[in-house]
Amino acid sequence: MMRQRTSATASPSTATSAFSAGVVASTQALHYAQAIPRTLVHRASVAEVFLTDAAADGPDRLLVAAQWPRDHALYHPDADGTSDPLLFAESIRQTLLYVGHGRLGIPLGHRFVGQNTGFRIWDREPLRVKGAPVPVVLETTWDYDGSRAPKRYDVRLETALSVDGVRCGHGHIEACVVDERRYQLLRRRVERPASGPSGQPGAPRLVPHRVGRLRAKDCVLAPGGDPDEWWLRLDLNHAILFDHPTDHIPQAVMLEGFRQLGHLYVHERGQGAPGDTLYGLVGARVDCLAFGELDIPTRLSVTRAESANDGTRELVISAVQGERRIAEAVLNWAPAPVAARAAEPVLQLV
Repeated sequence: MMRQRTSATASPSTATSAFSAGVVASTQALHYAQAIPRTLVHRASVAEVFLTDAAADGPDRLLVAAQWPRDHALYHPDADGTSDPLLFAESIRQTLLYVGHGRLGIPLGHRFVGQNTGFRIWDREPLRVKGAPVPVVLETTWDYDGSRAPKRYDVRLETALSVDGVRCGHGHIEACVVDERRYQLLRRRVERPASGPSGQPGAPRLVPHRVGRLRAKDCVLAPGGDPDEWWLRLDLNHAILFDHPTDHIPQAVMLEGFRQLGHLYVHERGQGAPGDTLYGLVGARVDCLAFGELDIPTRLSVTRAESANDGTRELVISAVQGERRIAEAVLNWAPAPVAARAAEPVLQLV
């Protein structure tokens, strides 16, 4: 059980100033004018920073403001006109880093090794994209243990999502944090799969609309050798999925692969009339079991699929390298009627 040790360390000066500037009395005073410093959320591109402000609400609670774009190259609105749920997942990830550096005193340069993350959205209506970016608030608490071996921290963060005072979701993330030396030692101790092909699979990517994406380069799925098996295709030059260099598959990339396979499965193996209903992702949990290596093919497969009477569907998806399972996800999908989408102009000839 992790213990709260929030006062045990001092905050770095760069992180402290960023937090102090945002300490206000209520959520109404949170600012959305500009993004926080990108270094605090481990982003190379300012455009990919969604957090804008923070307000202390007690010794171990923080209100974090984030602005979700009306459109985004990768995280574009869902077919029903609501914000991409992975904007929530990315905001949770950024909040963990922000809290770690600015509130818990974890030095910049430490490695955050994700262990599990997840979210649930029970009301999508507040996330509907309208005429302005979506201003969200993440009500955040954390458990923190800094008493492990020197320069190692364990952090679990819980956050509630709200828009204009309406709470509509919940999320969490858990990570082990180590300095660069211990991280390199940890990576050297990793046992790589003893067999299997090397490099990326040669199969072509799926067309993007089958996995719910708009651009071909955003698709991360390729057909496998079995109808129920798929390859995770990695593009290390992708400006969003690989915002900065890394020596393993990022948790966000794995989540995108799970989401795309889930979208493919529920729409092409769904029950009911495909033209009447689309599905939206409303919940996910990802457990990271081992480092995903960049130079070893990653197989994705749906290991369990269940449907409920209300039309929701739950999928369990595994990611495997060689014979080693590196991650598993549980995804929840809910029907989103096509009629809920924003109307598009139609040209009529007379």
